Amino acid sequence: MDADRHRPRRRRVRPVRPARRAPDRGTALVVLMLLLAAANLLAACEPNFGVLLAALVLVGLGMGGVWALAAGLAPRLVPPDSVGAATSLIFSGVAAASVLGVPAGAFVQASAGWRAAFAAVAVLAAAVAAAMAALLPRLPAAEPASGARTARPSRGRPAVATGLAVTILLVTGHFAAYTFVRPVLEETAGLGPGGVGALLLLYGVAGVAGNFAAGLRAPHAPRATLAVLAAGLAAAVVLVPVVGTTHAGASVLMVVWGLAYGGVSVGVQTWLLAASGPDDAERVTALFVGVFNGSIALGAFAGGLVTDTAGTGPLTAVAAALAAAALAVTLTAARRGR
Repeated sequence: MDADRHRPRRRRVRPVRPARRAPDRGTALVVLMLLLAAANLLAACEPNFGVLLAALVLVGLGMGGVWALAAGLAPRLVPPDSVGAATSLIFSGVAAASVLGVPAGAFVQASAGWRAAFAAVAVLAAAVAAAMAALLPRLPAAEPASGARTARPSRGRPAVATGLAVTILLVTGHFAAYTFVRPVLEETAGLGPGGVGALLLLYGVAGVAGNFAAGLRAPHAPRATLAVLAAGLAAAVVLVPVVGTTHAGASVLMVVWGLAYGGVSVGVQTWLLAASGPDDAERVTALFVGVFNGSIALGAFAGGLVTDTAGTGPLTAVAAALAAAALAVTLTAARRGR
């Protein structure tokens, strides 16, 4: 009995289960686009509000997934010296959609009803899915890093955390003011719906240009690029009550605003890709997309609170203060090498 008591116990060895492989990224993108097509078709055919709400939730899930995967694909599709241009081309879709999407949807709605608008988007999503299935190469998931890189999560790295903080400040500030840009321009410059629409078109075109300009510059100096964008956004927004009192002044400010904010997505994405490295690019990009979309909601919510409390007057000051804070964080990170 004593001998059995002191005999070392054998440890049970648990069988090692093979890690599940993530699906091919090209296949995942095709599936997500088909989900978007199905969700929009469901919205077009909805029999009641509950089904419409469920369809819109599916649209959000599909769009979030597409953005998270597509935004980080440039380094895997093109040579290193073309990553900046490819990333800006990917993000140009967001900028172009902001210019063309709303007017096109409004035109289809006015011509054939809102159900036709959802049906048109479903057809476009299905066409894009077919194009991706035919043109995208195999894009297997990146192998997980080993050793110290695995033990240290990418989101804990100072450079990644700083880039995400800049994202929160810039996007929240932008949408706090931009969500209510129509009443701001109507009150400040005395513009009617036609004049405001023309300025928003001008803003959108400038946003596309800013996207490509930032994409060319950001790979060489991501922090300096973000500093210029933050300064431009802060200046344009804070000057709206001063310079934007005339149509010409408001036009100039909207162009500067569009150029500055149009480069934010590609600028921050380039910063994060450089900070994370190829092994963590997908995880960091997914985190960036989540933070970006959360900041859109936070900015719109904050702008609504300010408007309900004090009117549209303080909106530009709040947005400029957040952009200035983003500039300060960027400059501090540049001095510390983060």
